[in-house]
Amino acid sequence: MKFDENSKELLEKIENLPNLDANLDFGDVVRIFNQNADAEFKKQIYDLARDLRPWRKGPFEIFETFIDSEWQSQIKFNILKPYLNLQGKVVCDVGCNNGYYMFRMLGFSPKKLVGFDPSVRTFLQFSFLNKFAKSPIKYELKGVEDLSNYEHKFDTIFCLGVIYHRSDPIKMLKDLKQSLNKGGEVFLDTMYIDGGGEFALTPKNTYSKIPNIYFVPTINALQNWCERAKFSSFEVLETKQTDLNEQRKTDWILGQSLENFLNPNNPNLTIENYPAPKRVYVRISI
Repeated sequence: MKFDENSKELLEKIENLPNLDANLDFGDVVRIFNQNADAEFKKQIYDLARDLRPWRKGPFEIFETFIDSEWQSQIKFNILKPYLNLQGKVVCDVGCNNGYYMFRMLGFSPKKLVGFDPSVRTFLQFSFLNKFAKSPIKYELKGVEDLSNYEHKFDTIFCLGVIYHRSDPIKMLKDLKQSLNKGGEVFLDTMYIDGGGEFALTPKNTYSKIPNIYFVPTINALQNWCERAKFSSFEVLETKQTDLNEQRKTDWILGQSLENFLNPNNPNLTIENYPAPKRVYVRISI
C-alpha cells in the first residue's frame, strides 16, 4: 500500500508523539486517558485527531479530546455483544476501519486479533489510538480478497458492512468460509430490503448516494448466497433500520451523512427513491 505525502507526514507525527502511559476503558466510548497529561500535550492530540478526519467509526475519547464519529458504532457492537464468545479464539475483523470494534473485543480475551482494511486513513487513525492503547491488535492493510491467502485461519470473522460493496458477494462468502478453522463462525451484517422473495436490489448508479453498492438483498436472498457458499447454518440475530441517532453528520467528518442520503419528503426512501437503509445481523457457520 502506497502512502501519499500527507499520509507519510501524519504517520511521522504519530510516531513522534511522546510515549505517555495511559489508562484504558473499552466501553461504549473507547477511552484513553491520563490525568497527568499537560495542556500542551492535549492540544497536540486534539490537533492531530482533527488532521485525521473523517472519523467514521467510534466514538473515542483520547486525552480529553472527544471524537464524535459519524457512526455511533456502540449500537452495532451492543447488538452483537450477547452472541460473542471470543475467549482464547483467533479473531479477524474484515473492513475493520479504525479498529473500534477490535478495541471493544479486547474485553472478551481473544487469543489474537487481526484487522483487515486497505484504507490508509483508517490505518493512521488506528495507529494514533494504538500509540497509547498499546494493544496486541495486528492491522493489515489488506482487503477481504486477501483473506483466504493469509498466513493462518480464524475461529471467528467479523464482516460488518462489507458485502454490499462487493460485485461478487458469493465469492466473498466463499473466501470467508475458506478462511475459517473447523467449527468457525462469521458475524455478518448487510443492508437489506423487505420482502419474502429471493431477490436483490441492484442500484443503477448509487444507493444512498454511495456509488459502490452492488446488491441489497432480501434476507431470503442473503441466506441463499450463504448456502451457495456452503455455510451450513444461517441465524438471523437482529434487524434494524438505520436512523439519525446511529448515523449523522458531526464536526468529526468531512461531507454529508444519512440526513443527506434520504428523500427529504419521505425518510423511508433514499434520495434515489429506493427503500431506506435497514440492516440485518446474521451468524453463519461451517
